[in-house]
Amino acid sequence: MPLRKFFILAAFCLLSVITHAQKARIYNGGKSMYTRERYNSPAKFKGAKAKTVCPIFETSKYPYQGFGIKLGDPFALTYKYYFSKRFSAAADVGKASSGLYNRYFQEKFEDYVVRDTFKTSDATIEYYTHKVLSDIIAEVKILYNFDVTRISPGLQFYIGLGWEWKNTKLQYDYTYKESPAQTDKFGRFNRTRFTMGPQAVVGIEYAHFKIPISAFMELEYFSDILADPGWNRVEGGVGLRYIF
Repeated sequence: MPLRKFFILAAFCLLSVITHAQKARIYNGGKSMYTRERYNSPAKFKGAKAKTVCPIFETSKYPYQGFGIKLGDPFALTYKYYFSKRFSAAADVGKASSGLYNRYFQEKFEDYVVRDTFKTSDATIEYYTHKVLSDIIAEVKILYNFDVTRISPGLQFYIGLGWEWKNTKLQYDYTYKESPAQTDKFGRFNRTRFTMGPQAVVGIEYAHFKIPISAFMELEYFSDILADPGWNRVEGGVGLRYIF
């Protein structure tokens, strides 16, 4: 699925969750019961009104922690530390969506092939295919949160800056001829590509459920400063964290 379509679908899914939770929230004299107490000491109601409220926007209860999973680029385990109502930090470790980078890795073949191994300057070398053996991403982010609960209880918008490290192991297959009269032969080589760079982050987070869970969606803009300076990429995804 193209990256743009994935994020459009993810946005609709998250908005559907928010809309459903909005309709289901409890009112008392027209006022929301949101974040009355911390989730391990829930607001007490009887019968159908029994409810545990996820508390991550309750100012008096900071700091909080969140641990969960993120789907997208990368597919990762995610941890978030909520210092205060305004500031938080997040760290993600996982696997890049390598299929989104196929064309890019193909274009890098000419940079990675070792022509010195061929005996003559007449040798012709043609890319055949490549395989991503591993593609690990680690990123850390410092975030500034905006309270937008007037739009919907439990909703936050955030922006931030971060740093990303990426380590990719590639296997290339190619064909070659050392002279025009020679038939095609197959060759193979491996390369490890390590890079890093800054990223800008923008996202939304929603936590108004019957369990201490937050849902989030974010976009990241990464700029490579090591392996391919000046190369930029939009990344991001959607996910869930358990808040404790």
